[in-house]
Amino acid sequence: MSSIQPIGVFDSGYGGLTVLKSIVRQLPQYDYIYLGDNARTPYGTRSFETVYHYTLECVQQLFGLGCRLVILACNTASAKALRNIQQLDLPTIAPDRRVLGVIRPTTEVIGNYSKTGHVGILATRGTVTSESYVVEIEKFFPSLHVYQEACPMWVPLVENGEHASPGADYFVQQHLDRLLSRSPEIDILLLACTHYPLLLPKIRQFVPDGLTILSQGDIVAHSLQDYLHRHPEIDAQCTQGRTLRFFTTDSAEEFEQKAGLFWGEPVRAERL
Repeated sequence: MSSIQPIGVFDSGYGGLTVLKSIVRQLPQYDYIYLGDNARTPYGTRSFETVYHYTLECVQQLFGLGCRLVILACNTASAKALRNIQQLDLPTIAPDRRVLGVIRPTTEVIGNYSKTGHVGILATRGTVTSESYVVEIEKFFPSLHVYQEACPMWVPLVENGEHASPGADYFVQQHLDRLLSRSPEIDILLLACTHYPLLLPKIRQFVPDGLTILSQGDIVAHSLQDYLHRHPEIDAQCTQGRTLRFFTTDSAEEFEQKAGLFWGEPVRAERL
């Protein structure tokens, strides 16, 4: 691994694979490592301090595997840990390396999709409580009206393979109804959790026609491509061998069994 400097993609579990899939599709030439902290998932219900320490540990593991650039594909980690890692840790432990998140790229463009100026955010309780989307959207689109809804049951539904079952209907409709009742003008729904794209068929059943639903994968992939173009010194440190490795902090066998649901095909994993 010493000669390979992959782009690292981190998530608390499996959801970040939906982001990695978009990144690899758009930027296939690079080497990649994915790390899922499955032993300590979920992050969405944990404190800021705990998420920060868990995320920092995993970022350091990816640095140890040769990554010069790490993407936090987890919204909760991006909300609760990214700023501290960027401002407090990197200057001392790895000043020549970079860690990016998924919230900033999304909030930079979300207003461009809305005609009414009213957008809805569907996320974990941790992301909603952090107010990260509200704060970041205010920077780029101060006139945008933002409505948030925490959906604590959605990740367990996906992780347990129940996202397409009839039993999922109640939990999906419940949160969509709550969010849409706050403003009849909402015309954009952002799936601000990387698990939620797997619920997209269900979500479409319970929202009005014409409402746009945004997933983050393609947005983050485009933003990464732009970032590497604007930072050739970072781009030059990311090797281009088209390799892809998957790591988990829990059972590799269990990871392989569930990861295919998110990745779309079987994967081989290693325990870290």
